[in-house]
Amino acid sequence: MLLVVTYSRRARETLRNACRSHEGTVVRRFGRAALLRETEYGAFLACRLRERHAGDVQVQRTEPFNEFADVPDAVREAAVAYARRDSPHTPYDRFAADTDHPDASEMRGSEL
Repeated sequence: MLLVVTYSRRARETLRNACRSHEGTVVRRFGRAALLRETEYGAFLACRLRERHAGDVQVQRTEPFNEFADVPDAVREAAVAYARRDSPHTPYDRFAADTDHPDASEMRGSEL
């Protein structure tokens, strides 16, 4: 998908109008941003916005997040166990201490 973010009132208005006129290309709209289908027409709309508003429009390509393909099993299992913990106020570091669950600081430093 293509993420289009606008940074001016005029760019937001143009994005809003484009989203209304081309609903089939819009996946989701979030105020000053929108996700467009990654089609040539979605790219056309994004490029048109960039051409018209230059630096007031940012376009990024996004990739879907597949937790089963992208996340190590240990991290996914830790997330499930933490969500199901007995005490909802237990911080993750205390929850993971003395278990096989990964350390929070290790996860912060590890890229997917």
